[in-house]
Amino acid sequence: MQNHEKRAFYKFFFIYFFSVASLILVAGFLYFTQMRNQYLNAEAYSVIGYARAIKMGNDLEPYKDKFSYIVERKNFKNFNIENFTRIGDEFIKYVPKSRGGVYFKISKSTKSFDKKVKALRYKIHLAQLLLLILFGFISYVLAKNAIKPLQQSISTLDKFIKDLIHDLNTPITAIKLNMKLLQKDSQFANNKALQRVNKGVHSISELHENLTILLQEETFQVDRVNIFNIVDEVVAMHKTLYPNINFMLEHFTLVAKTNPQALKQILQNIISNACKYNRKNGFVKIYTRGDSLYIQDSGKGIEKPEKIFERSFSGENSSGIGLDIVKRLASALNIAIDVKSSSGGTVFILEFD
Repeated sequence: MQNHEKRAFYKFFFIYFFSVASLILVAGFLYFTQMRNQYLNAEAYSVIGYARAIKMGNDLEPYKDKFSYIVERKNFKNFNIENFTRIGDEFIKYVPKSRGGVYFKISKSTKSFDKKVKALRYKIHLAQLLLLILFGFISYVLAKNAIKPLQQSISTLDKFIKDLIHDLNTPITAIKLNMKLLQKDSQFANNKALQRVNKGVHSISELHENLTILLQEETFQVDRVNIFNIVDEVVAMHKTLYPNINFMLEHFTLVAKTNPQALKQILQNIISNACKYNRKNGFVKIYTRGDSLYIQDSGKGIEKPEKIFERSFSGENSSGIGLDIVKRLASALNIAIDVKSSSGGTVFILEFD
């Protein structure tokens, strides 16, 4: 299952599961509250029964293990006959004995009540757990069924895109080879129209490579590679395309675990943008600081650098889909990207894990 399919599956699963789980938990809480109140009312009624037995002079022997009382003189401002409170491990109720502020203070142990509440809580938790497992399984089945049409659509679309990219490979390769032949011909060597066509061919080829690499995102294999070798290769290619740009590549040693092809594509997109949107006779400087690779240009800068990785954004130092692919590939390779820009140029910082 691919990442987008996994995200869809988990989305459906969590919607189903948490909707039902919330109902189960709320219902369990409400049932527990209701039953606990019933147990509490039963305790209050039992105390009232004991108080009645005291007043009527009945035999108190059956109550001796659960109840006790003392006579107290209390000064209640607003006495409520329904008073019933819990203090520590005892229930307390005051019942008038006679006029003049004399009361029976009746006490009853809370052990029986606490035992019933504990048993109730255990039963509810067990029932909730079983229901959550049951509805978790049901949610799993529903989520699987819900994404089947999505899986079929994505599978069809992926096959179409792969076939399309594969079919484009032959004509693009033929165009590039013929462009190289034309460039070697002295008749066309300095032809500006041919140079513009060559840049257009390079853009088409770059987009083709972007899509090809992006389709491999799910199966990236990482190796320990020397980043300098990949940078040097990308810079050498761009020197021929942009002879008016001054490339300053500091020699460095930076070894990281990454996918060489995907990293090459990231660097091609960033350096290509740095050249396209540079000033006349500008520069592109590439160097390292610690585990970070810096790609600096002398362009006019970017007003909203935080937006350039959005797919819908295009214009400033951006070739449309290029930087969106950069962000996705970098994320797949655990490469953190930061962009700093001013009127004097832009710096892309790639931090390797």
